[in-house]
Amino acid sequence: MRCEEGDAARLDAGSLTLVVPCLLGVESFIAEELRDLGAQEVRAENGRVLFRGGVEMIARVNICARFCERVQILLGEAEVHSFEELFQAAKALPWEDWIGKSDAFPVKGYSLKSDLFSVRDCQAILKKAVVERLKTKYALEWFDETGALRQIQFAILNNRVSFLLDTSGAGLHKRGYRPEAREAPIKETLAAVLCAASRLRPYHTLYDPLCGTGTILIEGALMARNIAPGLHRSFAAERWGQIPRTVWADERTRARDLARPAPDFRAFGSDKDPAAIALASETIARAGVADCVRVTQGDLADFAPTTERGTVICNPPYGERLLDAEQARALVGIMGKVFPQKRGWIYSVITPDADFETNFGRKADKRRKLYNGMIACTLYSYFKA
Repeated sequence: MRCEEGDAARLDAGSLTLVVPCLLGVESFIAEELRDLGAQEVRAENGRVLFRGGVEMIARVNICARFCERVQILLGEAEVHSFEELFQAAKALPWEDWIGKSDAFPVKGYSLKSDLFSVRDCQAILKKAVVERLKTKYALEWFDETGALRQIQFAILNNRVSFLLDTSGAGLHKRGYRPEAREAPIKETLAAVLCAASRLRPYHTLYDPLCGTGTILIEGALMARNIAPGLHRSFAAERWGQIPRTVWADERTRARDLARPAPDFRAFGSDKDPAAIALASETIARAGVADCVRVTQGDLADFAPTTERGTVICNPPYGERLLDAEQARALVGIMGKVFPQKRGWIYSVITPDADFETNFGRKADKRRKLYNGMIACTLYSYFKA
C-alpha cells in the first residue's frame, strides 16, 4: 500500500507494533496504562514500552495517555555494525506506506554503546536510504517535503537499531494548559506518575505546599475526573492519510464519555512566590479544574491542613535546580516538621538528595527510582501511621 495524499489505509487492530519511549522508572506505569486503554501484547523494556494496535490505538494513546511522552510506529529493527548495513536495513523498509510524495521526513535519533557512534552520520545515512527507496517507488528525483510531517527517528543500542515514525509531534507532556514555561517546571507526565505512585483517588484531598505553577495539582484533578489530557491539542498523525479523521473524532468522543464527576475531590496548593501563584491560578483555569483546585500564597513552614486525611505530593526545589545545597537541606528539615506521621496521611517527595531521609527525620516507607528530566531522583513515600 503506497501512501498517497488523501489515502485512508485500513489498518486493523493489532496490525502495528507501537512504541512509547520513556525515562527509566516509569515503564510499569505506562504498561498498566496501555493495557487499561486496550492495547495488545504490551511489553515493557528498559526505557520503552512496546505494544500492538491499529490506527485507533494510535489516536487513543495520544489523546488519553497520562504517562507516555510520545507514540511511535516501529517499522523495523536490525543489527548494524557499519554504515552500509544501516543503509541497507533502512532501504529495505516500506517507507512509501507512510511517507507521501510531498511529505516532510526529517531524521533524528541516538546511538549508545554501538559501533556507529556518530549520530550526525547515522542521520545522513538513514535519510539517504529513505530517499533512495522513495525515488524508486514514486519515480521521482526530488522531494520538496512541503506536506505533513513524518518525523523519522532511530535508536541504536548495543548495535541494534530500531526504525521509528513519530505520531505525536510535540511531546505528550504538552497538554495545552500551560500558558508559559517557568524555571524548572515538572513535566506534566511526571506529575501524573507521582499522583499514580501516591495512589491518588477521586475522593482524596490533594495538597502541594510547594506547588509552583500548579502542575501536580492539575494532573491530580484531571486523573480524579478521568479527563483525557490530550483532548485539547493536536497531533502530527492527524494530518496523515492513513488515519481517517473520523478515527480521531471517535476517540475524542470516547474520551469525553469516560470523564466522570469527582465531587469529593479537592486540591490545595501554596507557594511563597506570588508570581508563581498568579501563574498557577491562570494555568488551573486553562485546565478547566478551577472549581476543585485552589492555590494561595504561603510559606512551607506554615503548612497546617485542617482535613482529617490528605495526600501530599511535592517536587521541592533542590540544589541541582533552584536552591543551593544548604537551603535545600533546610527545606527538607521543615518538611519533616510539617509532615507529621499521622493516620490517614500520605506524603510523597521527589528529590535527588541521597541524604533526604536523614534531613527529613525518618526513613521512608517506600522508595522508587525516577528521573526528573535527566536528574536521577528518588520518590520517598510515607504512609504508615
